[in-house]
Amino acid sequence: MGRAAHWGVILAPELADGSRLLVAGNGGSAAEAQHLTAELVGRYHDERRPLSALALHAETSSVTAIVNDYGADEVFARQVEAHGRPGDTVLLLSTSGSSPNVVRAAHRARSMGLRVWALTGPAPNELASVADDALCVEADNTATIQEVHLLAAHLLCEAIDATLAGAGRPRRRTRLEPVREALA
Repeated sequence: MGRAAHWGVILAPELADGSRLLVAGNGGSAAEAQHLTAELVGRYHDERRPLSALALHAETSSVTAIVNDYGADEVFARQVEAHGRPGDTVLLLSTSGSSPNVVRAAHRARSMGLRVWALTGPAPNELASVADDALCVEADNTATIQEVHLLAAHLLCEAIDATLAGAGRPRRRTRLEPVREALA
């Protein structure tokens, strides 16, 4: 089982029991973070109850107030501190693995005892070193890294749906099947 699918198997029962997934990134990574949270709050493939997932960049009034009052490096960390509860997971996306605001959010989450997972570009990088676990894409091109991160997000959702359905694995072959090994 690949890393993203493994994360989904771990996360599914926690989300079903009321834990939250807090997700953040900058630029294209922010768009992917929001895509992931939409799949969890809405649905990926199968009908299921909504799961709590928050894209931290999407609360524009909070983002702009925090940047104005505390600086850009604090924008995600302060929200992690506000919204994070025991049992929650923080998933951070950074193609470089060195975005100061994302790295600071990882440190804040760890200081609160929250689980931190990271989707990054090539290792080693600072975010991967702070995270409890990381999926590091060994590519030189930012677009390629983001494309693999989106596939990882879909594999995560697929595993969550399958786990919640009690199947332990997807009931049908999906278009993502051929890329599982690449993300292991």
